[in-house]
Amino acid sequence: MLAFRSATRLSRALSRSSRYGFSQQCRAISQAAEIKKLGVVGAGQMGLGIALVASRMAGVPVMVVDNSQKSLDKGLAFADKLLAKDVSKDRITQSDADATRERLTTTTNLEDLGGVDMVIEAVPELLSLKTTIFARLAQICPSHAILATNTSSISITTIARATNAENPTDLSAASRVISTHFMNPVPVQNGVEIISGLQTSPETLSTALEFCKRMGKIPSVSADSPGFLANRILMPYINEAIICLETGVGDETSIDSIMKNGTNVPMGPLQLADFIGLDTCLAIMEVLHGQLGDSKYRPAVRLRNMVAAGWVGRKVGRGFYEY
Repeated sequence: MLAFRSATRLSRALSRSSRYGFSQQCRAISQAAEIKKLGVVGAGQMGLGIALVASRMAGVPVMVVDNSQKSLDKGLAFADKLLAKDVSKDRITQSDADATRERLTTTTNLEDLGGVDMVIEAVPELLSLKTTIFARLAQICPSHAILATNTSSISITTIARATNAENPTDLSAASRVISTHFMNPVPVQNGVEIISGLQTSPETLSTALEFCKRMGKIPSVSADSPGFLANRILMPYINEAIICLETGVGDETSIDSIMKNGTNVPMGPLQLADFIGLDTCLAIMEVLHGQLGDSKYRPAVRLRNMVAAGWVGRKVGRGFYEY
């Protein structure tokens, strides 16, 4: 009889959960549709990629913020190049490209984000930089705006804490902080990793998921754990390839060739590291090693030395290969 009653209560709870889940999803879709203006902080490859996809696929005006006008000009030139390529390959029409481009605006003033419904931060993986930005966003952005980070390794809970450091009991901004970790290059890769912090509200999570779908992405959900899912798996793989290189198990060509031709990945681990940036790879490995304390995450000596030499990959013309 006790088992029957427990099963009945469980059935009723699941039924209520299903109804509430459907209702919450409907609200999330509605809230995502109400994101009518997006802000992006950072005009690098990731930031401009996010901005371009949001403008083109979600059809929303996007304001890109960077403290360097040169970076903004370079980013827009990059966007123009990508749009022209898509037109030449008949992926989009010229009118679509023009409309996408017209929805992109830039500024060097973070205060200009006062009217956005969502902002996505895409600056380098420096905790102090991100927390400074989020503390300001909590003051600048509207009280309903979602505050998202594109971090690939830093704790979302820690970033959210910066929004209420002076008043820990005020979670109004912290509850709207979440990670939308897009994969690089954003216009090509379909995946995006969604990570909630301890303070993140269910509504923020649901709305972020739905908006990423509006952008044409396929979201996956990860716990707020060092490296999350993507880099918890990917970076040790790259690091081990570098260890194989430094210990003479194989040269660059052999390491990349066996992984490309043996596992059907589009590029080998060393080529991928160059594409990501060796400085970024090192930063993520240091987070994994420092926070998890396991020696298997210790960065390869060769990786540290190459970053020290400034040979950080494709963006500077030299990494494991020359470009």
